Amino acid sequence: MTREATVDLRQEILRTAARLFQERGYDATSMNDVAAALKLSKGGLYHHFQSKDEILFHLMDHAMDITQERVINPVLGIADPDDRLRKLIQLHIAVVLNHREREITVMLHENHPLPPTLRKQINARKKAYVHFVETLIAEAQRGRGTAGKVSPRAAAFALLGMVNWIYQWYLPEGSLREEDLVQQYTEIFFAGAFQ
Repeated sequence: MTREATVDLRQEILRTAARLFQERGYDATSMNDVAAALKLSKGGLYHHFQSKDEILFHLMDHAMDITQERVINPVLGIADPDDRLRKLIQLHIAVVLNHREREITVMLHENHPLPPTLRKQINARKKAYVHFVETLIAEAQRGRGTAGKVSPRAAAFALLGMVNWIYQWYLPEGSLREEDLVQQYTEIFFAGAFQ
């Protein structure tokens, strides 16, 4: 098998596992289930991934890559902290609602503990993102003269919790559109964090 074919198969394994974890849950999905969905032997699956934990780690790591590429990087070039924060809210909501990015949903939903070394790597990336949001909120608060009234850390966790929970209840076919969510969540957040 060529290197490209191996990389393609690994990506297909991850996509399939993400779909199964999202549909059934991590604990209810076995390596046999993943292999069967791909029409692979269990040995063929283990050739690419040593364990279900390794698959989960790669899904979560990819989810953090998506967050870096589609949320953090695009807002870095925005000078005004308020505009940067508004854009971050918009982009983060878009990533959470993107049904093609099952890795995001798996990361948000699965609380299965990874082995300590893998958990440490994912937690470091999550903490870095929280710190990025916290720093941005602090900059916006200073720019508005509201520093110290609401803790930037508490505000960052409130914002991320509010946005990350959307996947649990949002129905794309419902009356609330993504643009409405962005506008309303931005208004809710700005009214609370900058008073």
